[in-house]
Amino acid sequence: MKIWKKLTICALALTLALSTGLLFGCNQKDYNTIELNEVTHSIFYAPLYVAINNGYFEDEGLTVNLTNGGGSDTSMSALLTGSADIILAGPETAVYTDQEGVSNAPKVFGQLTQCDGSFIVSKEEIADFSLEDMVGETIIGGRAGGLPAMTLQYIIEVLGEYEIGTGADQINLRTDVAFDLTASVWENDTTVKYCTLFEPTATNVVNAVAGSQIVTSVGELSGSIPYTCFIARENYLSEHSDVAEKFLNAVKKGYNYIVSNSSLAVAQALLPSFDGNTVEELQIAVEQYISINAWDNDMIMDSSSFDTLMNVMINAGVIDEKSVFSDVVDNSLAEKLAQEIA
Repeated sequence: MKIWKKLTICALALTLALSTGLLFGCNQKDYNTIELNEVTHSIFYAPLYVAINNGYFEDEGLTVNLTNGGGSDTSMSALLTGSADIILAGPETAVYTDQEGVSNAPKVFGQLTQCDGSFIVSKEEIADFSLEDMVGETIIGGRAGGLPAMTLQYIIEVLGEYEIGTGADQINLRTDVAFDLTASVWENDTTVKYCTLFEPTATNVVNAVAGSQIVTSVGELSGSIPYTCFIARENYLSEHSDVAEKFLNAVKKGYNYIVSNSSLAVAQALLPSFDGNTVEELQIAVEQYISINAWDNDMIMDSSSFDTLMNVMINAGVIDEKSVFSDVVDNSLAEKLAQEIA
């Protein structure tokens, strides 16, 4: 929590500076243009990109400017400083700000993914992989305090009942590698056998590194958990609820396109968002995420999955007590959308 506390203090100071600047002559903001910051760029967020590329936001009268945070802490900083209206990030970031008592609190208003979207990649092919195969080995599992690392820790310690450490009978979980550097560190460090990667990076790495293999989905090991959500500050949701509702409606159209079309059609719709990837690579990644039921069909977070998130965070030692569901999550817009569709 100390790292996050320093981050929020700096972010709030910058927020004050920015808000002061806004008082002196800045043009009035067009709220139909949404500054959206995503935690990373991955096919895991396919409904969003399909909505962008198929023009669903334009249909709602919205323009979305998408930027990449390269980590949930950076994305939350963008929200706190006002450089982002909405972020797509792990809900743990909203829990941190809730427990720090941040005013005008960030709130989850739509859940995009409902399980861990990363895959365990091995430098060697392994038939019938299990957690036992990682005993005595090292895995790079994400940034300390981030949901990917905490979920993997929960899988190892609680679900698998293994110890984390460097001993021969333990699993060494490294959380000291920056999110965007995971693949390169894994490839070049001979002491590291495993890492977790999102698509399309996982498929790209396996294609590039001889003998490597995607051995399992972390989502299959962890089960249901609110993993990536749309988050905005309370005043934005109250003052611009119409914009936020249109935003969710466009994303929902993206989801509907995915579930009603072939993986090839979805890959073609995603292609403009993934320069350097072939349609075939994107199709494989889409099928990977469809197979683990990655996306939330109504974007409503339920309290039981939120409780799982709390257990994951407490096990990781980043919080001491659970946050109140209603202090972190506002389902009103997603519920309204679900009722209108029904």
